[in-house]
Amino acid sequence: MTDVVVIGAGAAGLAAAHDLAKRSFRVVVIEARDRIGGRVCSIGVKDGVAELGAEFIHGQAEDTMALLRHIGSSAIPISDEAWKCSKRGELEREGDNFMSAARIFDASRDLADDESVDEFLRPYERDSKTREAAVLARRFVEGFDAADPEIASAIAIADEWRSGTDFSSARPAGGYRPVFEHLAKSCGDAGVQLNLSATVQQIAWDPYGVTVDAKTESGDAQTFRARAAIVTVPVGILQRDANHDGIKFEPDLPSAKYAALRSIEMGHAVRVVLWFRTGFWEEITGGRYRDAAFFRCEGQPFHAYWTQLPTRNTQVVAWAGGPQAIAMGALSQQARIEFALERFGRLFNEVRIARDEFESGATHDWSQDPNTRGAYSYVAVGGGDARAILGAPIEDRLFFAGEATATDGQGGTVSGALKTGKRAAQEVATAFA
Repeated sequence: MTDVVVIGAGAAGLAAAHDLAKRSFRVVVIEARDRIGGRVCSIGVKDGVAELGAEFIHGQAEDTMALLRHIGSSAIPISDEAWKCSKRGELEREGDNFMSAARIFDASRDLADDESVDEFLRPYERDSKTREAAVLARRFVEGFDAADPEIASAIAIADEWRSGTDFSSARPAGGYRPVFEHLAKSCGDAGVQLNLSATVQQIAWDPYGVTVDAKTESGDAQTFRARAAIVTVPVGILQRDANHDGIKFEPDLPSAKYAALRSIEMGHAVRVVLWFRTGFWEEITGGRYRDAAFFRCEGQPFHAYWTQLPTRNTQVVAWAGGPQAIAMGALSQQARIEFALERFGRLFNEVRIARDEFESGATHDWSQDPNTRGAYSYVAVGGGDARAILGAPIEDRLFFAGEATATDGQGGTVSGALKTGKRAAQEVATAFA
């Protein structure tokens, strides 16, 4: 018997476990993967670290920044020079920015009823005065939010964009790996028991406590009993039933929880990391793209490519989000890498040079990942306060955390996950004070 079982060793789970252990709670963490981090997935490459999952820090991100300071690290603001593919198929400097897209959603305040982003944007796309901003807004919804405009709530997208007055982005120096290694070590030092490669199959709960049944990678059964459980698994898993790799709750969760789950969608995202012998794109065309951080490609399979500037190295990320990512899921990993490489070279009409300089690549399709079934969450039309309902505790036994339960505009972010993990830990501490 322990005090708290935390399900999931991602940002929310580790933050919750760490905070509870510091309060002298006995904590067990159960993680289906053979590693910590969840949707943070850092791999070593020749010039440092490549991120196959979360990479950026968005806005003020106070919880992430506090962790970086604690480990003696910092955030590196990303460069903002962007180029876009013109209608003529040529690259040209992009003067648009996120704010011009965000402002178009101000009119959502006047909506009597919620509607999809697609419905909301269509009139603006037909108007020559607002078409460019509307197209940019649609692109950000698909790319930045990894959302389907035909499903995503216009009101929810507007609220989340407005809630973050600071739209700046940065990267953790050295990637996210040091942050999560620190979290895991701090948990271990505080007495947290971490169980990897253990998939939770059932959570039974009653007024006296919880029983969590899991299965190890070798097929062995494990049972954990505790006073409470904090569930931090992604929405994509909570939405699945026990017969389809989901978790069985005994008794069932309240109907309001299931209604909230039906109102939250998992965005689709495919990332491909390419690394080259040289940063050839910095040298071609007389160094025209030497300081390019982003190449945006409207209407193409990959919405964007980005470099690691201001850090200069030979790594490039190709990103597909929303419906385009779903289509990309039909390709094998090698085919996705090859496709991203060919399209990147085509941006500059230098496919041959790109192939000659190419060294290797890695990719991850988060929608096909059995432990997430999606990249990160967004609210569907009519979803309203679904995030808050999903995050609400049940009878001081079941507590919920994770980016999908963030109600302060940080849904879909590492910082949002960290904050909800701390919130859930505080709820547990209050319940058992």
